[in-house]
Amino acid sequence: MLSTATTPMAVSVASTKRAKQFLHWSVSAWVLIALIGQWFFASYVFVMYVFPIATGNPDLVNLTQPIIGYVKGDTFGNAALFSHVIPAALLSVGGIIQLLPIVRRKFPAVHRWNGRMFLTLGLLGALSGLYLTWVRGARLSDLGSLGISINGVLIIVAVVFAWRYATAKQFDLHMRWAIHAFLLVNGVWFFRLYLMAWYVANQGPNGNTSTIDGPMDIFLSFACYGIPMLIAECVFWAKRQKQASKIWTITVLTSTCTLITLLGVVAAIFMMWIPPISAVLF
Repeated sequence: MLSTATTPMAVSVASTKRAKQFLHWSVSAWVLIALIGQWFFASYVFVMYVFPIATGNPDLVNLTQPIIGYVKGDTFGNAALFSHVIPAALLSVGGIIQLLPIVRRKFPAVHRWNGRMFLTLGLLGALSGLYLTWVRGARLSDLGSLGISINGVLIIVAVVFAWRYATAKQFDLHMRWAIHAFLLVNGVWFFRLYLMAWYVANQGPNGNTSTIDGPMDIFLSFACYGIPMLIAECVFWAKRQKQASKIWTITVLTSTCTLITLLGVVAAIFMMWIPPISAVLF
């Protein structure tokens, strides 16, 4: 007579499956929160940058008080500025879509063309950002600009590898590098979220300066892409594991980061994006 008792192996398999399900939910929750935050940021860029250009009033861009904004007569510098900020809006709208499995499964053509747009604009944004920072001089301090500049260089590396593995049809490696490209391209977005979350947690600046070269500023300028990339690698690792405890550990990590992202998104929406949008539109 066959025993109907549950074997330890069956319990282990079920526990691992449940842990991976919660990991999936945790990552999905982060994607949803990021989607909301990205589209709010895109709305901010459209209103503060694209709208002035479309209405023939590019000088209104300076309402955002950029380090060096629109300068009359500086054709190349202005072109570099707009080739940096306008792709940011398009990347915020289209980039997060690349992470949705349903798009990859049911709309592969959309995934391919949207991916090409994302990688191309990401490369353009990185190159124009480096030019604006170190050639045009749009930086508050040299030290405070190092982390974001390294971010720009890493974007170029990730874009090259993501494109290379896509054309070689090595899709596992392509997905890995494409996710890193997505996180790197959004490094400045993460910086805003982490900074706002830090301000909320401390009820104001703490270790920050007006020139973005305080100890916390410098830490965040590297952490804004280093931490998301590290967490992505942890998720890749967890998906290969068969031991539930290891998967649960990463699930706790991703859930914590999801809550921090939620705090940063809410703070950025109400402290950074809605006030200037309301000032322009209303």
